Amino acid sequence: MSDRQLLPADQLKEKLSEPAMDIRYLLSRGYKRKSAITFVSNHYRLTVPERHILTRLVFSPKKADHRNKKKLECSQLKGCDVFVDGYNVLITIETALKNEPLWFADDGFLRDTSGIFSNHKITDTTCMAVDEMLSTLANLKVRSATILLDSQMSNSGILAELICERVKNKTFKGDTRTSKHVDFDLKEAGANTVIATADSVIVDAVDKVVDITECWLKQNSRSLEVFSLNPHIMDKFEN
Repeated sequence: MSDRQLLPADQLKEKLSEPAMDIRYLLSRGYKRKSAITFVSNHYRLTVPERHILTRLVFSPKKADHRNKKKLECSQLKGCDVFVDGYNVLITIETALKNEPLWFADDGFLRDTSGIFSNHKITDTTCMAVDEMLSTLANLKVRSATILLDSQMSNSGILAELICERVKNKTFKGDTRTSKHVDFDLKEAGANTVIATADSVIVDAVDKVVDITECWLKQNSRSLEVFSLNPHIMDKFEN
């Protein structure tokens, strides 16, 4: 298997579950995150994509618990003003629409493992993801949604126009912007604002977060199989 290939998700889960436990053990005892992941990955002779997955999904129990406590239930969004990390949310929904695996990380947030972000292109699936995201926000009865898109991304202006057009008939006040500093804008959105993202850096910096993709999955009873390297997280989702 080359460094660019991945096993099917169920096999990947089986292969990476033990390395994930080892990494958590080291992190809980104060080891630096990068060093712990590198040490364990070298021990198990993991490929570069497998190491990338561990980096996206595995965190210290303390860090995971701290993030999870910021996460609002979908039912708590009624009447809220939401700022949406546009590409982060849309790419994750796109992944599901393409029947590619999604993973619950240790901190309780859904993440894809495709590494598609820098190579994203607007496709029919992107348009579907936009509709699904906006419908989810409407069903959650948010008061307003401000969707931020990284202006450095190719065709972000076109995507912003597409979202603006499709949000017109929704029940909430919608605004879409491109920005050169989306992370900063989200962090400075204000204490009363809910941030829709699964980006770890942003989650750490804000007070209230929601996982819109998880809300979408629950609203639509999606049959997509969701994976996790942490059985406790899956128990929470299934219940």
